[in-house]
Amino acid sequence: MLVSYLSISDYLILSGLLFSIGVFGVLTRKNAIAVLMGVELMLNAANINLVVFSRYAETGLNGQIFALFSIVIAAAEVAVALAIVIAVYKTTKTIDLDKEDTLKG
Repeated sequence: MLVSYLSISDYLILSGLLFSIGVFGVLTRKNAIAVLMGVELMLNAANINLVVFSRYAETGLNGQIFALFSIVIAAAEVAVALAIVIAVYKTTKTIDLDKEDTLKG
């Protein structure tokens, strides 16, 4: 068994800080790419929670499997979101979210 010098509360504090930074990035940024980076930080914080709870609860690999699915979903989300950002940039020549107010092409 691996010896861990960090307790579960240390990991949860790290995850909470990471999630808070992600929320701050989503709420304060106007650039679509920066908002996507904030969303990814929030997903990574959730992945840390899944893995830590799985490790300390000793329920097998359930948390790691859910974290793996979350990473795959996040990769697909980024691919779709970047394609949308590129399409919006081609039509409006900006990725500033405050200037995007219509959905017509």
